[in-house]
Amino acid sequence: MDISRLDLNLIVTLDVLLAELNVTRAARRLALSQPALSARLNRLRDIFADPLLVPAQRGMAPTQRALDLRGPLHDALEGLRQAVAEGAPFDPKTAVATVAVSASDYSQHAVLTPLILALRAEAPGIRFAWRTLNVPALGGQMERGEVDLALLTPESAPESLRMTRLYRDRYVAIVRKGHPQVGGTLDLDLFCDLDHVIVSARGGAFRGATDLALETVGRSRRVVLSAAAFLVVPEIVAGSDMIAVVPHRIARDQTHRLQVIEPPLPIPGFDIAMVWHDRATTHPLQRWLRARVVSVARANGDGAMDPA
Repeated sequence: MDISRLDLNLIVTLDVLLAELNVTRAARRLALSQPALSARLNRLRDIFADPLLVPAQRGMAPTQRALDLRGPLHDALEGLRQAVAEGAPFDPKTAVATVAVSASDYSQHAVLTPLILALRAEAPGIRFAWRTLNVPALGGQMERGEVDLALLTPESAPESLRMTRLYRDRYVAIVRKGHPQVGGTLDLDLFCDLDHVIVSARGGAFRGATDLALETVGRSRRVVLSAAAFLVVPEIVAGSDMIAVVPHRIARDQTHRLQVIEPPLPIPGFDIAMVWHDRATTHPLQRWLRARVVSVARANGDGAMDPA
């Protein structure tokens, strides 16, 4: 292949097409008309002697040649962007970028929701893609540039990634307002007698941190529902006589319909951390974004922590 036929605009175009897999979205992101983008794609196909992208049920699918190119091209462009941006002032009000953040539904609610609300005025040209957290795949996703930041517990973070601890959350019990057996406090007997909802991110588990705490005092509870996500639990509890133990940041904005009560026994809380790939450490936008994540996460209370 004659590399002299490639210019930077074509490389950027291919990088965006492989990220979006949709001509309309890619054209919008590149500020091009669809005919102009199609012309660039035809040039790329001619240079690489490969279709690169083929029609699929939703958008387009990359060929194997395109998949082989995606990682190296993205890395090369990222290195070029960092080299050009080195020493240049970063202005969030004029920055244009797409940032992918991987997080559980808990972290989306507790950290990313207040973050996005804060940044709409500060950085109107930055758009966010929230992705479901997939810890086993996270290292590879970050290495390929598919994910920029992730929020998770420190002990589950891949060792290859950089990490800052954000805060510690605690567990509280929730029951509906007007519950016939609960009036603002819980003793251990009543806590164990009620029907419990538990959250199992992997699905189907009926044991958790609360059960381990109960075992230390020789007690057990009755779990009648194992849910896959935290955000549905307040809705379930508010419409029933069931009880749940959830992170405080999930429950604290639900006091209009729920009683939020300290559990009748100590249940260890958990830390939340932010991780990123080493190659994003000095990038001006990424540095600014990480600082804003730290600021927003800690401003929302519950045991802020120093960076680790």
